[in-house]
Amino acid sequence: MPKPVVLVTGANGEIGKSLLHTVAAQGGFEVVTLDLSLPPDTIRSLVSASYAGNIMDRYLLDQVAAHHEVDTVFHLAALLSARGERDPELAHQVNVEGTLNVLRMAQNQSARLGRSVRFIFPSSIAVYGLPSLEEKRAVGRIREEQWNVPITMYGCNKLYCEHVGRYFNLYAHQMGNPSASRLDFRSIRLPGLISADSVPIGGTSDFGPGMIHAAASATPYSCSVRPDARIPFMATPDAVRALLDLASVDRERLTTSVYNIGAFSLSAAQIADRVKKAFPAARIDYEPDPVRTAILASWPEDVDDARARKDWGWEAAYPWDRAFDEYLVPNVTAKYR
Repeated sequence: MPKPVVLVTGANGEIGKSLLHTVAAQGGFEVVTLDLSLPPDTIRSLVSASYAGNIMDRYLLDQVAAHHEVDTVFHLAALLSARGERDPELAHQVNVEGTLNVLRMAQNQSARLGRSVRFIFPSSIAVYGLPSLEEKRAVGRIREEQWNVPITMYGCNKLYCEHVGRYFNLYAHQMGNPSASRLDFRSIRLPGLISADSVPIGGTSDFGPGMIHAAASATPYSCSVRPDARIPFMATPDAVRALLDLASVDRERLTTSVYNIGAFSLSAAQIADRVKKAFPAARIDYEPDPVRTAILASWPEDVDDARARKDWGWEAAYPWDRAFDEYLVPNVTAKYR
């Protein structure tokens, strides 16, 4: 019996590389990747096929679908928040039009195979938009349906794609398109991610991992946000596990298409203090960027992930203490040794 096929777009990114290693360790899947360039040698051995190209290329996506019976799509390709603000039109093209292209491919694949293709979409806390720091602090933890008024193009893109995915799940068959109802769209809103392997480039929450990697490599770090800037964070292994867990759960258990997931909430100052204790020579100062400061002020201090906990048993394996002491410090130290 052939192995189920998993397609990963944006496979060369921070989450993509970790996801590929985890899927390979689990076994039982044929993995196909798509990114702007072919994966490095360390990743290429983990996959059965790789395609270099753009998700804007509908012909390329059709070729992927023609050669592989895709069961699950992890659509990780995106233009992140900070870069998206510098080029909002490009962000819209990649994050919306590109996502629509991949959704179309998955929908057509569902109709051709006669079974639901699962489409796993990492969304973001950027979909939220609090009007002021005072309101942000008063509100505290936010549920999925609250404050969906993003102030960034990235947040607008992600929120729109959530709605499009929900449309495919719930309403498309009522609008005369029966094949669309076969697509099984599932999304999680990721908080800021902290990885021991790489520093993400182009994200507003980069200050978290940035401090840690700079300290381990004995590099001064200038933080682009205020010391009291606070948002929810998560260790990358937990984010990858959440994507895989959501992909594997039976659809009947899910009460919504979009879920919050949380791990820990920290301010820039709290991260800096912990980094300095682990790396006493760390040099961290603050030069707040007005744009990033405004963006972070609009994101919640924390998220309410009760629905994910109830529907599919979500629980972070790495709260802050364990994430820092057992995952980040040993691996980041070894990386720069």
